[in-house]
Amino acid sequence: MIQFKKSKHFLEWLDSLRSKPARARVLARLDHAQWGNFGDCEALGNGVFEMRIHYGPGYRVYFTRRDEVVYLLLIGGDKSTQKRDIQRAKQIAEDFEKKE
Repeated sequence: MIQFKKSKHFLEWLDSLRSKPARARVLARLDHAQWGNFGDCEALGNGVFEMRIHYGPGYRVYFTRRDEVVYLLLIGGDKSTQKRDIQRAKQIAEDFEKKE
């Protein structure tokens, strides 16, 4: 089973979702991913991946892999903030690498 560590940026985004059904969809998708079913994902470069959740405005979860079974959830967003979120996710991933 895959383990997810959540960054403070990701937790802030998740808490900011006003829609309970949207939050439930994101959490359900992460539950499936813990068992290896990541679904619609794309590599973005610099070790950062985008998980697309086809609900509402098109939610996105950005993550990076830390070892075989640990993934770090960097940040979340939606289609309207995608370009900015990708740059931010890459910066957060780089900052975490510097700390390790």
